[in-house]
Amino acid sequence: MNTIFSIVSKVSFGLLLVGTIASCNQGAKTSNEPAKNDSNAVSKESQGSSKDKIVYLNSDSLSEKYQYFKDIKSKLENKVKKAQADLQSKSTAFQREVAEYQKNAATMSAADRQATEQKLARKQDELARLDQTASSSIAKDESEEFNNVYNKITEFLKKHAAENGYKLVLTYSKTNPTVLYADPSLEITNEVIKQLNEEYKTSNK
Repeated sequence: MNTIFSIVSKVSFGLLLVGTIASCNQGAKTSNEPAKNDSNAVSKESQGSSKDKIVYLNSDSLSEKYQYFKDIKSKLENKVKKAQADLQSKSTAFQREVAEYQKNAATMSAADRQATEQKLARKQDELARLDQTASSSIAKDESEEFNNVYNKITEFLKKHAAENGYKLVLTYSKTNPTVLYADPSLEITNEVIKQLNEEYKTSNK
């Protein structure tokens, strides 16, 4: 039996974030202090006015360093492994039954052969249904979990953009390079990851 559990390994976090836009309101606060704890941060004076400010995030770094995303990915991978192990166990038992039937088929009556083949066919169909059900369940969980990650990030960015006067937040990924070049001073990845992780840590206490 060939399983089709390859969902988690194909997840591209960059695709989840492509097009994420956070618009601040007209009353957004600005600050003349440099962003803290961000290796890419530069002062507001060196960047110029925050009005109509466009910044970007590296989604590859987000997927590697955002703990909430990492925890969800690990959770899904564990579910895949468990489903694979369960199906493999059932598949191995089925294969033993097939081998036993093939060994004894020559000495069985026609009626016994027919009955055994029908039983094996039903078990094969059952395995296929288990495979499909498990895959569908994992796909549903994946969609829900990563949608939660997306919502968490976009909600954070709306607040972060309003506080810093950003009008547009873009994403960059090597696997999905929608931004071909951007001045490093416009990157806010480190500060966003730091604050997202602090928020996630606080929510789990």
